[in-house]
Amino acid sequence: MEERKNTSILFIRVHWIYLSLFFLIFSITFFINFLDLKERLNSSIITATSERVHTNFFLRLMSTEIGPLKSSIKEEDEPSISQAVFLTFTNIWPEDIRTFLGREIPGFSTFNTEIAIAGLGTDLTTLPIESAPPLEMLLKEKEQAEKDQDQPKGTEEKGASPIPKTGKDVAYIYHSHSWEAFLPLLPGKKTANEAVSLNESKNIIAVGKKLKDELMKRGIGASHSTSNVTEELKKKNWNYNHSYALSRETVKEVMAQNSSINYLIDIHRDSQPKKLTTTMINGKPFARLFFIVGKENINYERNLALAKELNKKLEEKYPGISRGVFVKTKDDGNGVYNQDLSSQSMLLEFGGIENNNTELDHSIEAFAEIFSEYYWDAEEVSGNEG
Repeated sequence: MEERKNTSILFIRVHWIYLSLFFLIFSITFFINFLDLKERLNSSIITATSERVHTNFFLRLMSTEIGPLKSSIKEEDEPSISQAVFLTFTNIWPEDIRTFLGREIPGFSTFNTEIAIAGLGTDLTTLPIESAPPLEMLLKEKEQAEKDQDQPKGTEEKGASPIPKTGKDVAYIYHSHSWEAFLPLLPGKKTANEAVSLNESKNIIAVGKKLKDELMKRGIGASHSTSNVTEELKKKNWNYNHSYALSRETVKEVMAQNSSINYLIDIHRDSQPKKLTTTMINGKPFARLFFIVGKENINYERNLALAKELNKKLEEKYPGISRGVFVKTKDDGNGVYNQDLSSQSMLLEFGGIENNNTELDHSIEAFAEIFSEYYWDAEEVSGNEG
């Protein structure tokens, strides 16, 4: 009897030590961040720890004070406290090879992308590929070849458009990587690195223009940026890594001038080949699309919910059109994507480098249809219709 009592006392003391250590780690992290030191502990480490540690770990700790909780703990799923502490300090999870190599092998960080919803054929081997920054020599050739085209230089589309049922612009379409283009529209170009253009009829700006037109047809007021990001970056002596900082300036300016804008849509295209970015639906070819949600901002949960809802509606009506919903942290991308500016933000990628206008148009029309249904349903619920 005395031996069982001593064992119980030791068990409680050990768990109190682990509990104290656990809270000490969180306290240290809090104060380091609270003091606004230049080099902070990354909060994503703590988040990763909390997400990966089995629920039983926390139940086991709490059960030392709340006895009835012990009945809800499955002994076969006994959590490893040592693993939890190890992950917190090292951000390495023994069961996930990505945490060992992600920061050491160039390009391996791509596999940190979280698949929130997997579309048909989507797995770790078919993740989105970030487009390469435009090659300086190629851009010079493009600039020389396109000087005679007299393209408009404005940063926002002008001209007659249908009067929207909304009576105002509620969506803003823009392109953080406006140079992203499509090989079928660029004669003689064959590689992903060559799929860049300053021609608005051949790059991703054309997709944004089509989307704006389709939304306007459905009564949704939308404005569209045609800003040449490449030129704007050069003016500021910024490089490719400042693309989102540049588009952020534009978005903030537009939102300040037009308080009715709630939906922010950053349009891109992927660099994966056609076999992954194209599908047939009801006998028609579609450029597949997908959503990117940044995890490093206060609107993450609501933006993720929006992407999931739109993705669900798209798949219900156009099975296979979506490659899914992906979540990115700053470890494998920007992590914010200006989505902190609105809780109704999305980064939407249409097709890939090998998709043509027909495939893109079908997908743009499909998305515009689904988005308009979602928008008007939401307006009806909120009582703002008309």
